[in-house]
Amino acid sequence: MNRTVVVTGATSGLGAEVTRALAAAGHRVIMACRDPVRARTVAESIGGDLEVRALDLADLASVRSFAAGLDGEVDVLVNNAGVMGVPRATTADGFEQHIGVNHLAAFALTGLLLDRVRDRVVTVTSGLHRLGRISTDLNWERRRYRRWLAYGQSKLANLLFAYELQRRLTADGRRVISVAAHPGVAATEGQRRDTSLSGRILAGGRAQPPEAGALPLLYAATAPGVTGGTLIGPDGRLQRNGRPAVVSSSRRSHDAALAARLWHRSAELTGVHYLDQCTACTGATRIAP
Repeated sequence: MNRTVVVTGATSGLGAEVTRALAAAGHRVIMACRDPVRARTVAESIGGDLEVRALDLADLASVRSFAAGLDGEVDVLVNNAGVMGVPRATTADGFEQHIGVNHLAAFALTGLLLDRVRDRVVTVTSGLHRLGRISTDLNWERRRYRRWLAYGQSKLANLLFAYELQRRLTADGRRVISVAAHPGVAATEGQRRDTSLSGRILAGGRAQPPEAGALPLLYAATAPGVTGGTLIGPDGRLQRNGRPAVVSSSRRSHDAALAARLWHRSAELTGVHYLDQCTACTGATRIAP
């Protein structure tokens, strides 16, 4: 059965490979991209049933505009777009770029589209979530900025969000599922731009091509037997490469109380509130340092 799939960041890297594979399988893909002109060039090279729409995840006004302008229902939302290991910068809304683009924008977009999603939400994380700590200082305003730790925090936030979304969907009696996915070590544009020693070490050395890294994302988005609240990644050593499978994530990513507090804070920061029943609150209102 052909589906309608929204893929954020579909212009290059993993997003382009996911789009290419979905289009080849006959699915309709809505390419949600910051640069529509470039995206249309990519769409022409791929062919198939593709629609390009502007979406700048560094600006919540753009997120709201995209959601408001999207017609009809979609089967799958793939929260793929993100930034990786970039110097400190802020989004249009004043958020540190990693947490703003990678997590808060995905949180907001999911909430704004959720009532129109029929099957599943896929949130892309990274093996580097294991570096992450969710701090009260989400925006790195009171501590020395370290780009890879900022990236790790955002990728941990992705996992906490994906797992908490599934808990809340279940509590609300919805059939839609939430799945997380990570590509292993894939030669994305972000990794190619980073030439630092720390970047190469943290990324895990030699990378597999984007089309291989896209396989766990495609499995998470299309496989009929996927269970909500799981992480799909490569089954090889240290999850760097291999075939798509259900894989483990850090103990911290399964902290339901932390996830509930992050959800509450994300709703405050973005102004997007949904599935507000709290499934794991402990009475704490602050994110643990």
